[in-house]
Amino acid sequence: MKIGVIGGGQLGRMLALAGTPLGMNFAFLDPAPDACAAPLGEHLRADYGDQDHLRQLADEVDLVTFEFESVPAETVAFLSQFVPVYPSAESLRIARDRWFEKSMFKDLGIPTPSFADIQSQADLDAAVASIGLPAVLKTRTLGYDGKGQKVLRTAEDVVGTFAELGSVPCLLEGFVPFTGEVSLIAVRARDGETRFYPLVHNTHENGILRLSVASEDHMLQGLAEDYAGRVLKQLDYVGVLAFEFFEVDGGLKANEIAPRVHNSGHWTIEGAECSQFENHLRAVAGLPLGSTAKVGESAMLNFIGEVPAVDKVIAIDECHLHHYGKAFKVGRKVGHATLRCDDMATLEQKIQQVEALIQS
Repeated sequence: MKIGVIGGGQLGRMLALAGTPLGMNFAFLDPAPDACAAPLGEHLRADYGDQDHLRQLADEVDLVTFEFESVPAETVAFLSQFVPVYPSAESLRIARDRWFEKSMFKDLGIPTPSFADIQSQADLDAAVASIGLPAVLKTRTLGYDGKGQKVLRTAEDVVGTFAELGSVPCLLEGFVPFTGEVSLIAVRARDGETRFYPLVHNTHENGILRLSVASEDHMLQGLAEDYAGRVLKQLDYVGVLAFEFFEVDGGLKANEIAPRVHNSGHWTIEGAECSQFENHLRAVAGLPLGSTAKVGESAMLNFIGEVPAVDKVIAIDECHLHHYGKAFKVGRKVGHATLRCDDMATLEQKIQQVEALIQS
């Protein structure tokens, strides 16, 4: 089976690494000449809206998936005329637009921060008067890793902010006094079978995920699965989906979904019976889903900007290095380390060892 992937970044790379043992081959459509997934398959270098290359991809593969939600939904809809594409164009359309996404949560009875659609500075001023400060203004599409958003704490912060974010459609969200950030990685097969990984505790730095730790029997696991299940059913979703939540007053408020394999699920490569990457491929290919059970206690630390010396990383027992082969650049995810230990105390010690390398 040959899988087409829209996007050739590290998520596509890890999909190929998971699929190769299953006898799968890969083709990546990505405009970047140095797409880091390219060494693991055919690289069609073209823009995501290039219909000639999209037709070429469709003709060469058995099905198509995508590795990030910046892909236009129109691209997926076009491909769907010629080859199966999972997740669907409708799933992508909803997930890549924060207004559509939050509106869906509201319709499904999933708690969210207060929010408002912002089409102008006047809309922003009115929404701030209604929702209050502090609040966060985010572009409706394309923002990630802290980009395309601004925290508003004072009235002075509001002035001119719509233009500052590009005068594009935005979403204003009321600030949530959360006690923690968690994410749930879910996978749904073509026949509707659904499985969930353990909730993950996430720590961000400058808007970028730094650390994810798989939880031990989290008290909100069942609630998170209920909320995610509603979304998966509503979208008739196929593949892996990540759902990010805020922990608030003993419950959960929805932050956002990602219609793809997700950074906070990288721990599953070594830390689960079947990784999120393999399970995504199983789901989209119509194969039986794998177990989402943990193997020991696990965590993932991102390497942002640069990867520490390889020999020092792999000298740490129970530490697994994933180097993306990308050029080092400030603010760029260029690799990660997965830790898998027998107990949480040892895991915490190993986390400190890797963090020391990052800071040195």
